Amino acid sequence: MPEPAQALLPSAGAFPADPAGLLELDRRHVWHPYGPMPGTTDPLVVESASGVRLRLAEPVEGVAELVDGMSSWWAAVHGYRHPVLDEAVRDQLGRMSHVMFGGLTHEPAVRLATRLVELAPEGLEHVFLADSGSVSVEVAAKMCLQYWRSLGRPEKHRLMTWRGGYHGDTWQPMSVCDPEGGMHDLWSGVLPRQVFADAPPDGFGTPPSEAYTAHLWETVERHAHELAAVVVEPVVQGAGGMRFHSPALLRVLREACDAHGVLLVFDEIATGFGRTGAFFAAGHAGVSPDVMCVGKALTGGYLTLAATLCTGRVAAGIARGEVPVLAHGPTFMGNPLACAAANASLDLLTGQDWQEEVARISAGLRASLAPAAGLPGVADVRVLGAIGVVQLDHPVDVAAASRAAVREGVWLRPFRDLVYTMPPYVTGDADVARIGRAVCAAAGAG
Repeated sequence: MPEPAQALLPSAGAFPADPAGLLELDRRHVWHPYGPMPGTTDPLVVESASGVRLRLAEPVEGVAELVDGMSSWWAAVHGYRHPVLDEAVRDQLGRMSHVMFGGLTHEPAVRLATRLVELAPEGLEHVFLADSGSVSVEVAAKMCLQYWRSLGRPEKHRLMTWRGGYHGDTWQPMSVCDPEGGMHDLWSGVLPRQVFADAPPDGFGTPPSEAYTAHLWETVERHAHELAAVVVEPVVQGAGGMRFHSPALLRVLREACDAHGVLLVFDEIATGFGRTGAFFAAGHAGVSPDVMCVGKALTGGYLTLAATLCTGRVAAGIARGEVPVLAHGPTFMGNPLACAAANASLDLLTGQDWQEEVARISAGLRASLAPAAGLPGVADVRVLGAIGVVQLDHPVDVAAASRAAVREGVWLRPFRDLVYTMPPYVTGDADVARIGRAVCAAAGAG
């Protein structure tokens, strides 16, 4: 008779500290993002992290430390164990780690909301704190849908976006991810049916054509009677393909939405807090949305936290409805620890010349990624702010590409046909060059 599963588990005191034992338990119990269960590829075991380096529990490919070229999925912009962030969290722990946000409030949350309003594009006055980026997009969709219901227009219940986007893994966000070849095509026929325009033309510095501008305008106009909002990632489409587009398209959408009575939502979860060279990507266009989502780098990667900001018009519209409150309220909304980390992260960003740091990284990536253009199978090399992308003309061999990057002493996470990097802003010039060499090596191996 097989032993019960509980009998196979180690006691708390006997928990294996060796990497092999951890990996065995990981394979048995831990479900990793976009991975099978049980796992088929062993992850690397990270023992600790400091600065921009991840220290492995045991050497891999002869390497014991890796420069983090991913900012832990674009969040750890200040690196790891930053003394200012560490102290902010320790100080908050001495006060309270959590308190419910229903009927209560506290200084870290109030200060954070005030700071976000001060930093955000003009007109965004109100802040709803959420658990994660995907949830903040969920809240944004709910805001827009409830706004129109409150105004007696329940037929305005669909969302519009353009192809090539990615907005998260919860329900409404999945519905505005690219429906063909995207990460959520599994759910076709089940998700709400949204309105999709063609993908924006490539090129941050390429003015949009009259034909594409007319296409966007006509799509908004044709569906205005049923559209609650247009939802897009401004300037950079992240996990949908790391594509850059002209900021002028944001102005087109703003004008079309205003002309036809549709709300405009910017998903700045990946682009916010300086990543593209503007504090928010909307700043490249000088455009303010009606609703904006932020997350990832908000806490410097320390704790999960996101926010949905909206205009006074949106909030007042919801308040006029039969249900005059926003019908959403996460248990860990406004978590004091996360808010304290976010306030400290914003202090770090605004207290230094973050633009100079992002420009320095951008220049380093342009120089170090240039050799990739001559590699077989490379279709494009592009850099914007602290984002560097090498696009292949075939699906990347993730295992081979990852091993090649590790041999160079760098952690990367390639996907689809892309090898890319979004390093922490504190990455030094030598490490930026090393990341560039690793991206080239991964592209050549993948």
